[in-house]
Amino acid sequence: MTQWQIELTLGLFAVVVALGVLAEWLRVAYPILLVVTGLLLGLQPWAPDYALSPDVVFFLFLPPLLYAAAFNTHWPAFRSHLRAITLLAVGLVVFTAAAVAAAGHYLLDLPWAVGFVLGAIVSPPDAVAAHAITRRIKVPKIVATILEGESLVNDASALVALRVAIAAVGARGFSMWGAVGDFVVVSVGGIAVGLARAWLAVRLHRWLERAKLADAKITIASPC
Repeated sequence: MTQWQIELTLGLFAVVVALGVLAEWLRVAYPILLVVTGLLLGLQPWAPDYALSPDVVFFLFLPPLLYAAAFNTHWPAFRSHLRAITLLAVGLVVFTAAAVAAAGHYLLDLPWAVGFVLGAIVSPPDAVAAHAITRRIKVPKIVATILEGESLVNDASALVALRVAIAAVGARGFSMWGAVGDFVVVSVGGIAVGLARAWLAVRLHRWLERAKLADAKITIASPC
């Protein structure tokens, strides 16, 4: 990253913090202010042409957000509504991707495959935004549990939909069995990796405490 890119990133972080404070003062969900402000800044003609690497977002920014959202999830209620959450995490994502693809095809004259790529990108609701919205408005607890739980586990179906759509764009064709296999690998593999890392992190924390080596910085960084 060049110096101006670093300065721009730090400036955007400052804007995000200011918007978070403003959202608390206005008592509105901060994701709304973030989306509106980002849209307004991106439409300005003087806005610099700066592309953030998807890998940076995927591996650096996204995991801490999901990690924090998981702490706010009521897991006994999650288990009791697992069927509804699973149906939404798969069915809603596929329906949203198809709806976006249809809109892009008929309104913007996009090829179907390209429309499905766009639909797969925007189909999974954000876990942090779901929690922020349900915390501000009065919704039944069961609705909040299902919405927040679905937003935590919908990434598997969204990633599979994206891979299938990209394969279709690349003229490699569509395979139903391949899509099902990808979904099983992403979902089951993700759960297995998460459980293994959680098991290691818990035992590492216990060892640090027994050895009297526990430190706030080490404790925070060790799950990574």
